[in-house]
Amino acid sequence: MNTTSAKSLIVRLGALGLLVALAAFWAGSRWGPRQAPTVGAVPDPPQGASVELTPDETTNVRVYRQAAPSVANIITKTIAYDFFLNPVPVEGGAGSGFLIDDQGYILTNHHVIEGAQIVEVTLGDRGSQSRYRARIIGSDPRNDVALIKIDLRGRQAKPLVFGDSANLQVGQRVLAIGNPFGFQSTLTTGVISALGRTVRTGPQTFIDEAIQTDAAINQGNSGGPLLDSHGRVIGINTAIFSPTGTAAGIGFAIPINTARRIAQDLIREGRVRRASLGINGTPLFPELAEALDLPVSEGILIEEVTPGGPAAAAGIRGGNRAVIAGLRRLVVGGDVLVALDGQPVTNSFDLNLILNRKRPGDEVTATIFRGRDKREVRVRLGER
Repeated sequence: MNTTSAKSLIVRLGALGLLVALAAFWAGSRWGPRQAPTVGAVPDPPQGASVELTPDETTNVRVYRQAAPSVANIITKTIAYDFFLNPVPVEGGAGSGFLIDDQGYILTNHHVIEGAQIVEVTLGDRGSQSRYRARIIGSDPRNDVALIKIDLRGRQAKPLVFGDSANLQVGQRVLAIGNPFGFQSTLTTGVISALGRTVRTGPQTFIDEAIQTDAAINQGNSGGPLLDSHGRVIGINTAIFSPTGTAAGIGFAIPINTARRIAQDLIREGRVRRASLGINGTPLFPELAEALDLPVSEGILIEEVTPGGPAAAAGIRGGNRAVIAGLRRLVVGGDVLVALDGQPVTNSFDLNLILNRKRPGDEVTATIFRGRDKREVRVRLGER
């Protein structure tokens, strides 16, 4: 083989080797194993290192860890009877609550335990998940507050700390813990959206001075705590405004100052002490006022005062003769109540709302009309 032929063979073999290498690279890139892209990948933290949290996240974690073990999941049951008249527990509703002392007292909503014959509680301490049978101590349907009690069986429990709902501000951060749709120990966060709302929940029931929040509150959150950023309870989550029945960013909580007063009454007295004016009457409307020749078109026409009651002791008068107005029998001739402590009274709801903020023994100023004579009368409230 001459020199020229040898050089030509070497060139051909080199070209063939290059083609084989390129073909192998192409086949490997098409069918060979692939690695995940590394663009934007986060390296694993060193062993034992914690994820860095923002100040807000740190607050959320701290409050949740502090409060969640004392938040209760409440299951209610009623008793039904089978074909052979054997009693059978039937699961009714579910809600939330929270420990308020180390004796096992738990605050919740009246509507959570209403009608229940059996109440069972599971605390949020995931280390024990013990279920307790609870006893209903009492409730206040008007304010939708109830108190139940469990036997902690010697277990050390850390009750939640009360805040002061009289010193809240719109925009303040809040956290809600409860059991929405049965998902125990769920945390949601938000802010106070408004204060001082009156939320009517029935003909004579309401949330007075309600705390409005955009923290997500759903079915099952009822009775759970609304907390400030220090982990103090400032309200009891109670109601939502929603066309669909799920969270729409408008939830309401009962101020903890109201709930605390009710709990104290139930523990000490066994009942809720409610202020009373000692009157019965009917709301005025323009046509009735005109027919009775009254000087005002709104107020409560007092038909009866309770003998020996607060209004009677203050000299307020009830009616003295009966008339038929439409299809209703009325007792007329009595005073007309138009205001209490300067707040207008147009019906029994207005009166109950004002009295709800008073205590037996408080003094109030009743504005009445006797005939066409307007009078201010001081009344010491009694107990209903």
